Amino acid sequence: MNSDASQIELFEEWLLHQEKSPNTINTYKSAIQKLSNWLKMRDRSLEKLTHDDVQAYMEDLEEEGKSATTIDKIYATIRVFAQYLNQPEIVANIKRKEKEKNIYQTVPEFLKEEERIKLLREVEKDNDLRNTAIVYMLLYTGVRLSELCKLDRSDIVISGQIGTVTVNNHHGGKKRTVPIPKDALKILKSYLDTFPKNYEGPLFISKQNNRLTTRSIQYMLEKYNINPHKLRHTFCRDLIEKGLDIAVVAQLAGHNDINITKRYIIKGA
Repeated sequence: MNSDASQIELFEEWLLHQEKSPNTINTYKSAIQKLSNWLKMRDRSLEKLTHDDVQAYMEDLEEEGKSATTIDKIYATIRVFAQYLNQPEIVANIKRKEKEKNIYQTVPEFLKEEERIKLLREVEKDNDLRNTAIVYMLLYTGVRLSELCKLDRSDIVISGQIGTVTVNNHHGGKKRTVPIPKDALKILKSYLDTFPKNYEGPLFISKQNNRLTTRSIQYMLEKYNINPHKLRHTFCRDLIEKGLDIAVVAQLAGHNDINITKRYIIKGA
C-alpha cells in the first residue's frame, strides 16, 4: 500500500472517531483521493502537503471551471484533513474563487484595444518566444490555461497561412478545433521553429524540458499584470463584436452552457 493510500485509511479511522456519518466519510475520502491524484501528477504526496499545494489546487479547480460553491466544499474537506494532520497552517489564508450572485449576469472583464496593444508590446519586448506564444495563444484562441498546459505539438496543424489548434475541453470531455489567427500563427511558427523537426511532445515546456504548469504560467503573466481569464474573455468579446453567431462563439470557447456565452453581449459589456 502506498503512503497516500495509508494516509487516506488513517484519515477514515480518524473520521470514525469523530463520529462522522458514513456518507460524510465517503465524501471526504473521495475529495482527498482526488487531491492525492492531483498531487501524484506533480510528484507530490499527501504526507508532504503544503500551503502552496493547497493554493495551487484551488486555482486549478477554478481554471477547470468549478463553481465557487464546489471549491468551498472541497476546501472545507481539505481543512478537515489538515486538522487530522494537526497542521492547520497548510490551509490558512487560502485564496478561493469568490461567489457570484448570478454568473449569467456578470459582465466579464476584457482588454480594450489600447490595453491589448500595450500588453503585446511589453511581452514582445522581452524577446522570449515561448512566453510571447503563450500570450498570443491565450488571447487569440481563447483556450483555458489548463487546456493550454496540456497541449502537445501534435495538437497544432499548420498548412501554409492557415493554422488550427485542437483543444481537449475538460468541461465535458469534448474536443474542439479553433482557428489560429494570422498574427498569432506568425508568432507560433517562430516558436515551433525552435523545436526539432519531428518533435511531438508538450507544446509549452520549461527550461528543464518539462511541461509547463498552470502555476508557472500564472507567475509569468503576473509580470504583465494580466490573468488568463481576462485574455479568454477578450477572445470571446472580440468574436461577439465581429458578429459571429452566439452558438459559434460558444463552440469555439468550449462553453457547455450558451448562457455563459451570452454574458458577452450584455449591454455595456
